[in-house]
Amino acid sequence: MSPVETHCPYCSLQCGMRLSGRRVPEVSSWDEFPVNQGALCRKGWTAAGLYGSRERLTSPLVRDRETGEWSAVSWDVALDRVADGIRAAQASRGPDAVAVFGGGGLTNEKAYSLGKFARVALGTSQIDYNGRWCMSSAASAGIRAFGVDRGLPFPLADVEEADVLVLVGSNLAETMPPAARHLDRLRERGGRVVVIDPRRTPTANRADLALQPVPGTDLPLAMGVLHLLVAQGAVDEDYLAARTTGWDEVRESVASWWPERVERVTGIEAAEVRALAAMLAGSPRVMVLTARGAEQHSTGSDTVLAWINVALALGMVGKRGAGYGCLTGQGNGQGGREHGQKADQLPGYRRIDDPAARAHVAGVWGVEPDSLPGPGRSAYELLDALGTDSGPSAMLVFGSNIVVSAPNATHVTSRLEALDLLVVCDFVMSETAAIADVVLPVTQWAEETGTMTNLEGRVVLRQKAITPPSGVLSDLDVIAGLADRLGSPVPFTTEPEEVFAELGRASEGGPADYSAITYDRIRDESGVFWGGERLFADSFAHADGRARMLAVEHRGAAEQPCADYPVHLTTGRVLAQYQSGAQTRRVRSLPDDGPFVELHPLLAGRLGITADDSVRISTRRGTMTAPARVVTTIRPDTVFVPFHWVGANRLTNDALDPASRMPEFKVCAASVTAHG
Repeated sequence: MSPVETHCPYCSLQCGMRLSGRRVPEVSSWDEFPVNQGALCRKGWTAAGLYGSRERLTSPLVRDRETGEWSAVSWDVALDRVADGIRAAQASRGPDAVAVFGGGGLTNEKAYSLGKFARVALGTSQIDYNGRWCMSSAASAGIRAFGVDRGLPFPLADVEEADVLVLVGSNLAETMPPAARHLDRLRERGGRVVVIDPRRTPTANRADLALQPVPGTDLPLAMGVLHLLVAQGAVDEDYLAARTTGWDEVRESVASWWPERVERVTGIEAAEVRALAAMLAGSPRVMVLTARGAEQHSTGSDTVLAWINVALALGMVGKRGAGYGCLTGQGNGQGGREHGQKADQLPGYRRIDDPAARAHVAGVWGVEPDSLPGPGRSAYELLDALGTDSGPSAMLVFGSNIVVSAPNATHVTSRLEALDLLVVCDFVMSETAAIADVVLPVTQWAEETGTMTNLEGRVVLRQKAITPPSGVLSDLDVIAGLADRLGSPVPFTTEPEEVFAELGRASEGGPADYSAITYDRIRDESGVFWGGERLFADSFAHADGRARMLAVEHRGAAEQPCADYPVHLTTGRVLAQYQSGAQTRRVRSLPDDGPFVELHPLLAGRLGITADDSVRISTRRGTMTAPARVVTTIRPDTVFVPFHWVGANRLTNDALDPASRMPEFKVCAASVTAHG
């Protein structure tokens, strides 16, 4: 059997790999795939380790609420029960009594089918997905500034051509290790790297300048840098006049952000702010990349806009080896939000409240435009409403482990438990599946075919390499089976290539147009960029072709330290784990040391804490305990907890960005004490 060319199931690099074998596949390199050129991180090399696991679910399960016991049932019995529960909920309270929650790891075909299923078979507006927590702030800012959202509007390899690369809130070396080689190559050719992060991470160790601001202050740092660029006469006035609007308001908004003020707010010394501005002012090609550290804030959209303003003021956006981009997190974080999982969107990144968009998509689906519901609640607002008088009483979950990943997770778990019906599609008994009424076992990445869209906007093809276990179906089978039982006015196909062709028709003419992309083209070209390989060289996606520069203000984090909660808490990832850990924590060859609390020696000394002591960390929403790691690489006023295990998101704040509805995962006020 020849090796099958496919892609890693984890992050948005979607690294190419080859799989061989029938039951437990063996991973080998795919050197010709341009994104990773054969390189894989430890997670990628061990990605097949979950196949053959004793924890794999191979039969639908139904839970008795009185006893808590699980019973294995047939697929017909399970789907009939789900359909009966949906009908009962909607008969009592209308179409919006049923919610759908998707995931940024679902293939484009699944994301598209899920959005269609919600609007056509269920008639509900109540659909959103965990990608709302990934890069929605950067998406919101990109649409406002450029008229379109594509994480990277250029190939990742363009990073190597920059003279200065500014990474804001990205720990690339641990979250996307194969991409870190671009930093090394950039520096080998004389370029410089700047890393902005409250922690000195392995990525910062590759930097020429590492700045550690107070969490939640990346925005005033950007404004301070732009203030200095204006003062030094380093802005590209010709570019601004020809290709942007709004510059006068932005210039006025940064006039008062002199370096000493920036120092007081951010904790970054004024001399370092000046050094960063001087580095940017003297460089022909400057690239700014943001990630979750800058974006997962109640001011995340404005923070991204502030850094976009810096890139535009320098005349860098649209220039090769320069500009602005966002490092998408989840495997299909880009494609997952383009085709209908978001509460306000239809396929092709069309707005659901746009009459022309509704008419086009309804025509492809074979339904009347007026039959489609309007916008629903965003992800956290949807979860917060579950089981309430005005919210859904039933929910279907595809590709998300909400109990671990949601902010203010104890509260969210209580809302899930208040539902009359919770259905979870998964391949292991995740923490969310464990509280469900029905669990449906679905295929994994190597057992199915489908497309993903990586951080560059490159549509790639994951090809089926092995046969799934008996008793396991795909999410497309689940969607089609439920649609049929619910009397959907249109049929749902389970063939991925047919779904993709329909997706192309539905997206045609939209901001994210896939109509010219086929499976054969993807195979032939090692992936196909929607919209072209590089965007913005000649114009932006607004009607007048100009980028919008938008003045923003510093508001700070929604929750500031106080006497009871005197330190900042920030959360993030570690090298060996991915997202909620539902997959990686079950791969035996990956180290699983569990959660920990990282704190500076000055803070540890003041609290009487030494390395490996049990530490209690508390916020206004919850408490957790974990071993202490005393390190010099974090600010003395900040502690860090990884979010791959239950606990971290019991602490995080559910304050939302007003534009993107992104929760403020990355900063809240906390207290730390020795435990036991």
